Amino acid sequence: MHYEKELKRLNEYQREAVLDESNACVVNANVGSGKTTVLISKIVYLHYAKNISYKDMIVLTFTNKAANEIKERLMVSDESIKAEELEGFGTFHSVALHLLKEVLPIEKIRYEKDFLVIEPDEELDIALQIIQEEKLKIKYKNRLKKRLEQAMIIEKEEEKISPYDDDIFKLVELLKEEKIKQNKMSFSDILQNANLLLGEHKIEPKWIIIDEVQDSDKIQLDFIDKLEGENTKLFAVGDPNQVIYSWRGSSLNVVYTLKHKYNAKELSLPINYRSSNAILEAARCFQQNGSRLMGDRETENKIIVKNHYNPFNEACYLADKIKEIHKSGVPYKEIAIFYRLQNQSQVFEDVFLKNDIPFEVSMKKTISDSPVLNWMIKLFRFCVNPNDFSSAIYVLSNKEYGEKMTEKTARKIVKEQNIIKSELLEKMHEFLNKCSEIKLAEEIYNYFEFDKYIKPTSATYIDDKEAINALLNIIIEYVKEKQMTFLDGLREFINSSALYGVNILKKDISSDIDSVKLMTLHASKGLEFSYVFITGVNYGLIPLHTRDMEEEEEQRLFFVGITRAKDYLELSYYTNPDYQKAAPGESRYIHMIPEKLIQNDKVKSNNVNLQELKKQIQEAKAQGKKEEVSVTEKVELPVVEEINETLIKQVNHKKYGTGKVLKEDDMMIEVEFENYGVKEFIKAFSELESL
Repeated sequence: MHYEKELKRLNEYQREAVLDESNACVVNANVGSGKTTVLISKIVYLHYAKNISYKDMIVLTFTNKAANEIKERLMVSDESIKAEELEGFGTFHSVALHLLKEVLPIEKIRYEKDFLVIEPDEELDIALQIIQEEKLKIKYKNRLKKRLEQAMIIEKEEEKISPYDDDIFKLVELLKEEKIKQNKMSFSDILQNANLLLGEHKIEPKWIIIDEVQDSDKIQLDFIDKLEGENTKLFAVGDPNQVIYSWRGSSLNVVYTLKHKYNAKELSLPINYRSSNAILEAARCFQQNGSRLMGDRETENKIIVKNHYNPFNEACYLADKIKEIHKSGVPYKEIAIFYRLQNQSQVFEDVFLKNDIPFEVSMKKTISDSPVLNWMIKLFRFCVNPNDFSSAIYVLSNKEYGEKMTEKTARKIVKEQNIIKSELLEKMHEFLNKCSEIKLAEEIYNYFEFDKYIKPTSATYIDDKEAINALLNIIIEYVKEKQMTFLDGLREFINSSALYGVNILKKDISSDIDSVKLMTLHASKGLEFSYVFITGVNYGLIPLHTRDMEEEEEQRLFFVGITRAKDYLELSYYTNPDYQKAAPGESRYIHMIPEKLIQNDKVKSNNVNLQELKKQIQEAKAQGKKEEVSVTEKVELPVVEEINETLIKQVNHKKYGTGKVLKEDDMMIEVEFENYGVKEFIKAFSELESL
């Protein structure tokens, strides 16, 4: 059997975990220790060696990507596996959704099987509408989403007392009723309703297998509890050092909780196969739990720590560095750049584009990020669910698209179903009958006459039309892949897009495309690269300015970033960070790494805070006291050519290119560059050459 060959490839720790048949087992998997391999080997072993049907397993993951990887690897190893056999494999939410749609008696909680999933923002819109209609007294509306989350999980009636003396618990009840009336569930509803029904309607799988268990929150732990039957066995894999979503309610105590709740056996995967020993030794400085990191790869590479003046200078440096690495034979896809905040990617994108360096940005720009697509998906929501009044009201009263009527008028027309007063409402009402056999995106576009509603005279018309057609084509492809009727496929697409988002504007990064990968530290989890550059390790960025309780999470996030690197790791910080709340100079995280592991690459101006120097110069100029400005003697100033204002009109900068001098004096010079606009320099540090 091929599972025996798989077992031989595992190390002793991995093999022990796969062969373990305890009623409950929790595996502490160190980073890079082959967690996914163990998980898949476990599933294969149970199926082929122990004759456990895939249908008798529930496999829970935290990302759709992880679930798809497990399913794809199983189906590649055995082509006879049918997709429906793996319906219990997925994220917590997708498995719960499948159970609600196909298995559990949902009518007991007054829902219909074709309910739609809504995002938190849509739930908030419904809540605000209820507050207005019912004239409820609600305080701190700017924090309403968080307040609703907290109020919804309180079960005991005696605890339902608002600390602000308002109607928050009345709102929770009315919101619950309105969602049932409109046949909608939010993310938290999916799990809570599944838990409610599983309490009375047991499904009792033979095995529950959980990936990244450390990220579980209370509702997800309840879901595991409710799934478990008397003879169900539990196998969970996780790494407490990689808890990076504590804001979602996960906690470091999950492994401890599972161990003691189910009397679970505890095993470990201590050997890291990914990173060099120097990288692992640095990572240990940020490790908070679990067994000591053990590596099996020696390398002479030290961790490079580099100081850049600002993010633009670094992007230019990285463009040159990446070209050099690529010339040595390293594929672009083995190089990754990490940062803390999504908006930090822009400078790298601009510079790499100009330098012809292929790159991909991991960025979830979903349907809700595009005004026209957000409008269109709400239109489809009402088409497939005529009880979804809030979506219909939004479509008709939107100020940019549709018929642009007032919200009051739209509400009256929708509640009365007065299709005579609205051509668009009539089209939405008739959609189910007239478009059940649709095969082409063009047919949907023409049926709704979208050109009328996105206004050909508007500035965004071309972009909006392209976005609509792109989404329509994605929907048509989705329906074909699922081999469903158009309407069933559209319903499932709407639910899937609410759960996972649909990356319309930029694709998810692909490991198959040969391009440099740009991503936040959060997005890097689960990936690995030969060359990793972690940028902006300034206090205020890494770690981000946080409350004390989040400081540990920032450390774990940095640990995740470091341990993505296989061979080469470079950390950088800025003299002039260009980001609000980020302080100049290196973060203390750099000082936490032993000096013996670090190779410092310092620039000549390292001892000077150029922003402070510039401020001093400008203040001195304003006071007419230029002679009082001094520069520390320790600094070696780069040699630059003198620039004579009367003779020279153009200068050249290594990275900005040719520019025109606008004004200058003894200390400062202002230059306009064609592609970068106006830049002001301290002359001593300008690196300008006269032309």
